[in-house]
Amino acid sequence: MHYLNISFTHKNSNLAIREKLSYADDKDKHACLNALITSEYINGAILISTCNRMEVLANCTDVEKATQHTFKHLSKRAEISEDELKKHADIFDDSTAIHHLFSVAASLDSMVLGETQIVGQLKDAFRFSYDNDYCGKKLARAMKNAFACAAKVRNTTEISSKPVSMASVSVSQLKSLVPNLNNKKALVIGVGEMSEITAKHLITAGADVYITNRTEHKAQKLALECCTKTLPFSQLANVINKFEIVFTATSAPEPIITDAIVKPCSFDRYWFDLALPRDIECSEDAKIHSFVIDDLITIVDENLEFRENAARAAHGIIGRGVVDFFDWLSAQDIEPTIKEIYIRANEAAKLESKRAITNRYIPKEYETEAQKMCEQAIKTFLHDITENIRNGSDDFKSELMNGAMNSMIKRQVGKHK
Repeated sequence: MHYLNISFTHKNSNLAIREKLSYADDKDKHACLNALITSEYINGAILISTCNRMEVLANCTDVEKATQHTFKHLSKRAEISEDELKKHADIFDDSTAIHHLFSVAASLDSMVLGETQIVGQLKDAFRFSYDNDYCGKKLARAMKNAFACAAKVRNTTEISSKPVSMASVSVSQLKSLVPNLNNKKALVIGVGEMSEITAKHLITAGADVYITNRTEHKAQKLALECCTKTLPFSQLANVINKFEIVFTATSAPEPIITDAIVKPCSFDRYWFDLALPRDIECSEDAKIHSFVIDDLITIVDENLEFRENAARAAHGIIGRGVVDFFDWLSAQDIEPTIKEIYIRANEAAKLESKRAITNRYIPKEYETEAQKMCEQAIKTFLHDITENIRNGSDDFKSELMNGAMNSMIKRQVGKHK
């Protein structure tokens, strides 16, 4: 059994490619995961699709064939050749796949180092896959260890002591352009986590915030939580030109702000498109200062030095976490052997105690005590041996011992048949 991770992120793929590989709704996610697990070489898969990354994490029996199957599906989905996709993708297998997963969970691979949104996004991706039977025990354990590792990084380093999400980065950019946001009219389009964080940052800065969304009751719910106002989504075309500030982060498959509704204005406008695929697609205008996800990386540099110091300690935690995970994985192969050793030992104890009674070495009335004594002696003898097998599961000698024990068990089974 192997682990495979195929990763497209802001580090290796531009926005246009990531847009074509994004999975905005559950229907698309079901289609992708169903297509992946139809391969005889893929036992389970998890699809991670966020604004900055699209990754497939799978456990498989053949890494090369599973990789080929995955690229074939992604190529068809994105309408990009397999060769072109492979130029951009990072491909990890086995220990490197687990190390990458742990790094992603700990936010070491995020555009904003130390941001905490990714953990929630990973949990959502895992829950979707697990609840719909697209992944099993081996992937579930990998995800569980990834979350535990991420928690340890957050609790023992300062990597998230200055939390910065993509939403807060965008608001920071706005503040650098418009220092005083007091009473500035701002429209937040969408009701996801990104929109919620953005709205709260803007309200804290004193902006006059309105929320709109296709599903009106969701907009009202978020507005109530943020103590602000809503606008009907149907009025977007009428109100878009009245706002100085617009943040949009929806899962719409097509742009919602286009030249058809945008009109020239006398005041400067600041538009932040945090969606993937992009929500805004309009002609350039000197009065519209527009930012997309990839533009925001410039602000990230401000906190890099502090966070990178914490990241060095985090990498050590992740390295130990990966070792612990593979120790557990190795133990899954060893435990059946150890269990079989004890079963055979107990059978031998029963056989020898009966033989002692039959040959009158021990009185019949001591049969139970004799059997217990044999079992205890064997357990004491086997304890150190089996512990060495467990503790040295990655050591060559342990592999030899494990193989020898299996061979011995098979011979013993053959004798008793």
